[in-house]
Amino acid sequence: MAVVVNAMLESLTKQVFTALQEHARFALDFKDQFELMKTRLDLTKALLADTENLKEKKKVVKAILIRLRDLIYEADNIMTDCLVRDEYQKEASCTSLTLKKPLFWYQTGKKLKDVNAQLGEMEKSLGEHLKYQDQSDHGDNTSQSMKYTAQDYVPSEIIGLEEDLKRLRGWIGDTKDDLLLVGIVGMGGLGKTTFAQKIFNDQHVAGRYDNMIWVSVSQVSSDMRIMRSMLEQLESRCSVSDEAQMLHKLSELLKGKSCLIVMDDVWNINQGWWNQFFSGLQSAVGESSCIIITTRNEEVLTSMGVDKSRIHRPKLLTANDSWLLFSKSAFSRCRDRKCPDAQFERVGKELLEKCGGLPLAIKAVAALLAPRSNSVLQWNEINENFHELTAGRNFTSVMASLQLSYDELPIHLKQCLLCFSVYPEDSEIQAEQLVHWWVAEGLIQGKGSKTAKELGFRYLSELVTRCLVEAVNRRGYDGRVYCCKMHDMVRELATRIAEEESFGKFDEQGRQEMTANSRWLGFTSEMNAEPLKKSSKLRALLIMSTNDQVVFGRHFGLLGSLRVLDFSLTKLEKISTEELVEWISSLKRLAYLNLSGIVGLKEVPYSFRKLRNLQFLVFAGLNELGKIDQITSLKKLVVLDLGSCFQYLPSGIERLSYLQELSGFKVASNSRSAASCKFCDLEKLVHLRVLRMSIGKDSEITENEREVLLKLKKLKVLAIDAQDCEDNIISTMLNILSPPPSLQELYLRRYHQDTLPTWINPERLSKLQYICIENGEIIDFQTSPLSVDGRDFPWNIEGLCFKVLQKLKLDWKKVEEDMPSLQYAEVSGCLNLRNFPHPLDKLATWRRSED
Repeated sequence: MAVVVNAMLESLTKQVFTALQEHARFALDFKDQFELMKTRLDLTKALLADTENLKEKKKVVKAILIRLRDLIYEADNIMTDCLVRDEYQKEASCTSLTLKKPLFWYQTGKKLKDVNAQLGEMEKSLGEHLKYQDQSDHGDNTSQSMKYTAQDYVPSEIIGLEEDLKRLRGWIGDTKDDLLLVGIVGMGGLGKTTFAQKIFNDQHVAGRYDNMIWVSVSQVSSDMRIMRSMLEQLESRCSVSDEAQMLHKLSELLKGKSCLIVMDDVWNINQGWWNQFFSGLQSAVGESSCIIITTRNEEVLTSMGVDKSRIHRPKLLTANDSWLLFSKSAFSRCRDRKCPDAQFERVGKELLEKCGGLPLAIKAVAALLAPRSNSVLQWNEINENFHELTAGRNFTSVMASLQLSYDELPIHLKQCLLCFSVYPEDSEIQAEQLVHWWVAEGLIQGKGSKTAKELGFRYLSELVTRCLVEAVNRRGYDGRVYCCKMHDMVRELATRIAEEESFGKFDEQGRQEMTANSRWLGFTSEMNAEPLKKSSKLRALLIMSTNDQVVFGRHFGLLGSLRVLDFSLTKLEKISTEELVEWISSLKRLAYLNLSGIVGLKEVPYSFRKLRNLQFLVFAGLNELGKIDQITSLKKLVVLDLGSCFQYLPSGIERLSYLQELSGFKVASNSRSAASCKFCDLEKLVHLRVLRMSIGKDSEITENEREVLLKLKKLKVLAIDAQDCEDNIISTMLNILSPPPSLQELYLRRYHQDTLPTWINPERLSKLQYICIENGEIIDFQTSPLSVDGRDFPWNIEGLCFKVLQKLKLDWKKVEEDMPSLQYAEVSGCLNLRNFPHPLDKLATWRRSED
């Protein structure tokens, strides 16, 4: 319980302090009460830190924390209302608010006094309990936050099972069956999915097949969901919804083609559906196709028709292989990556005995110990805690290792991890959606020069490094996570803790159940929408249902506490968009809104001006969106993503003074009406860190606008889409640009000129770490250009990406010699690239370590 409370306390304290410091109007109106609140919040934070150190929280403490969480949420609502009202009052036209000021003043003052009084009572209760708490229950400083890096551990590495992999490759390679069935069976944490991933990602295996399909099945999956997942991987838009039509469509798309299908984590199967599905597939696919099935239950494989000779049962790791896997992570920071002395080896091997040869348990424990590889005392303490969990609480070795990993997380990572509990089992989660949620909810605040969003991505990487989250897709050169998922056993831990701390309710299969006290909810097709009308406490709502019958409108109920509303995980085509957006406009405390699943949305209504607390607004994928005039009224926006919206931004963009990220900015002509935003208007967005823009034949950038980007001194990421325009005016406009030296990442797409813009050189972009050029017609890329005075000026780039540059003439050996900082590259469709060590007919990657 202290996890979420602590996060909200941090955010709320910061808001109160900022309001007092900047003399906001509402802070002056209630100065005494806000100063008292800040004092109370600071003391509460200190008391909460003590409760986190208790090995077992007493019932009385848990009860207090539940009350405290509700109270903090109430205080946050008051603070948000004051901030929203303050924004309104800055507009002279809001005379109606002035008339209502006495009533607002009276109600808010009364609420603040009540909150402060209750805070005082709870501090007293917590303080009295902690005063008598035995000091032996307190942890020492060994559980302090440890720094993890992406290089500490590679979670998908396989140790001691190379022969098993070789045998599976042999089964697949030697088959004469039209459709081979292969099973991988074993207990949770044994590495079944890792095995299947190794086969699936093997270049030699992939070269045998026309199509590769991966389906995460899980224990609550449906036949329709399995087929829809397959269809979406074969074609970008799945246009059929009937089961028979789906079966027919799959057979049609795979007819005569060889394919590899992985069905991961199958708990049970609808026998009638499977017989029909397999029969149809068997008669359609080409020779030597294969289906790999992973499961915990061998009876599932038997019922699906897998021959016993083609069932693989991964073994527990031997003592030697367990130590090898453990050492790769646990001693990754030691000299020569070896065990420092016999004491560490003794403790490490004691822990390994408790792990019982299970790879997941070994990985989790090793990742936990790695930052402590200079303290055998801390290793001993973790060893003792592990023993307590397995003996005293009857945890399995895997669950004990995961519980230890969770217990050792710093508070900011615990709160982030619990958010995963609302996603259904085996969900693939977009990292950006997660991070936007964390920030909008107030779980993360910026620190120093790092924005809250930048810290969010760092926190997600730490969870991956600690083996609590799996990276599904990540950027090659620096490991930034794009997409992730959670192992079902880690999710079991997350849902159990979430329920223990009164965060949410889950059924026996781990599915979330809606209650009146729910704070976060992943709304799925299986849920009844009716209880949502009474969910006034809900703060985050992620719509995962594809049911167009669910009507979101004014009669749906006012979710007054809602901060996060996300439609990106659904696709609602028949919903009444007018009624929906009017309902959304009533959610005055909303901080994050993602409408990308509302495909029929055509305009942003005038009522959107009410969303004065909105900080993240995403329209990605809304091709029909036209009128967006009200966006410039949302002055607290930090991220604005227009995606593929074809409209120009309205004038007044300079009002969005907090904006840090702008995507989908279409450069207009200066001759267009005054209602359109011009390129020069960007120069006032001084906090901008990410800019993604498109320049076409109707755009205009003049010589007078040469320094517009140069004034954006915090800009780190610049992406330019030249829209396949072949007119030379594109080259002229791009050469006028002058990005700031702070730029770290550059993306140039659909640029059909022979030479790159003159400013793309290491002297001008000395901090550039990554460059990506795609779908262009450039002929040359200077790997070691000369400076203005004739000196060599080498690039400091660490990663690059060249895709579909058919005219590019370059010798890769020269790239390696002239660019010593380069560590990673992705290349495809560059037919004139010489001496690249891999075939270029498909995406190929290169790493410096390969030399």
